Amino acid sequence: MRQGGDPVKAESIAETQDIPHKFLEGILGDLRRGGLVESRRGGGGGYRLARDPATITVADVIRTVDGPIVSVRGERPTGLTYTGTAEPLLPLWIALRANVRRILEGVTIADIAADALPEPVQRLAEEPAAWENP
Repeated sequence: MRQGGDPVKAESIAETQDIPHKFLEGILGDLRRGGLVESRRGGGGGYRLARDPATITVADVIRTVDGPIVSVRGERPTGLTYTGTAEPLLPLWIALRANVRRILEGVTIADIAADALPEPVQRLAEEPAAWENP
C-alpha cells in the first residue's frame, strides 16, 4: 500500500501477507476510520495510505486498531493506584509504557517499507537475550 499511488485491493494485500481477507478488511476499516488509509470503490478501487508513510508511526497504527498501547487490567497506568508495598508498581508500569511508546513512536511505515529500522531498535533486536525467556 502506498500513498498517492494506485489503490491496492484488499484481496491482494491479504494474499501477499497471508492474512485472512475478512480479518484484513476489519483492520483496514479501522485504519480508514482512523484516517491512516483511504479507500476507493469500484474497478480501480482499493486502499492507499492517507498520509506520507514517513509521518505514520507504528504507534499510530496500533492505537488506531487496538487503542492504548500499554494498559494494565484495561486501564492506562496513570489511572491506577497502588498502596503499601505495591506502590512501586505504578512507576514500573509508567516506565514500561514510556519505553514501549518510545520504540513504537520512533518507527514509521516508511522505515518498515525501506527495511531501515532506526539504529536503537536494531540494537535492541540484536541483543542475544531479546527473544529468550529466562
